[in-house]
Amino acid sequence: MAKSWYILHTYNGYEAKIERTLRKLIETGDIDSSVVTDVKIPMEEVVEVRNGKKHVRSNKFLPGYIMLEMDLPQLGWKNTCSAIRRIQGVTGFVGTNPSERPRPITNDEAKNLLQQSGEIKGEKTVRVKQQFDVGDRVKITDGPFATFSGTVEEVQAEKNKLRVNVQVFGRATPVEMDLLQVEKI
Repeated sequence: MAKSWYILHTYNGYEAKIERTLRKLIETGDIDSSVVTDVKIPMEEVVEVRNGKKHVRSNKFLPGYIMLEMDLPQLGWKNTCSAIRRIQGVTGFVGTNPSERPRPITNDEAKNLLQQSGEIKGEKTVRVKQQFDVGDRVKITDGPFATFSGTVEEVQAEKNKLRVNVQVFGRATPVEMDLLQVEKI
């Protein structure tokens, strides 16, 4: 069988411990390294602007879940899956009962999750924590209009952009800004 990605459900907060345990079991040979080929915790970068400084941190965007890349054999899959389920903090594979063979997620779902976590080259999503509404007063902290302040005219959350109305030489000028270039007043 070909390699596929599976989703393992865990207790919230145990993801890193379970990942370390899985890697140790693979390293010691308790779980065959040709069956479980990769273990990932889906993470995303969150950017927050506080006091004019960018703070970047990693967040789990699927808390309580781990991605496993496995080449699950037709015979002997129960031994591998039960060894994984016996790890403290693991509740099981998503979408199946303990007596059933786990079902993989689709390639599109796996690609989407890996791209969102930055594992696949391409556009890595960076989530900005600030929320802006039309009419909010903002101060521009970066770019050619740094130190100017203005009013939010339009919010394009999917593009991480704002249109800010700024007073330049006594005239209202709409300027398109990145969410990371402004902060609320």
